[in-house]
Amino acid sequence: MQFKVPQFLEIEDKIFGPFTFKEFAYLVGGGGMCFVLYKLLGLFWGGIPILLIGGFSLLLTFYKPNDRPFINIVESFLRYNMQSKLYVWEKRKNKIDKTNKQKIEMASTKVAEPKLSSSKLRDLAWSLDVLDAKKQLGNTKNREEKEDNI
Repeated sequence: MQFKVPQFLEIEDKIFGPFTFKEFAYLVGGGGMCFVLYKLLGLFWGGIPILLIGGFSLLLTFYKPNDRPFINIVESFLRYNMQSKLYVWEKRKNKIDKTNKQKIEMASTKVAEPKLSSSKLRDLAWSLDVLDAKKQLGNTKNREEKEDNI
């Protein structure tokens, strides 16, 4: 006994000429709304709303980006804008921008660093003390210049 296997399940049936039921509903609904606006507002005052609603109904009927109905894009847009969003900010640790890094490298090359011992920790502590001493000297010079100007 053989059974017929349905094919082309994803393709909707054309009910009203070249239109599916949904496409026909979009056209009739858009046309009906445009007619109601025309009767209520007239052509002068209702021209812009009529064009907007007519254009939207034409988009829903005929525009299929990536072979998907335009209503899917409208639905995704509305869902994204209506849902609550969670913004997470995470502070990054040990972030040094390039300018600060270059300044530190230039300062360390200007200071002659004698090797105190084979311990890298002592060398690092000594270089930090030298950089700190330079900063303090610069601050005292700035204070003296300000006092001289007064």
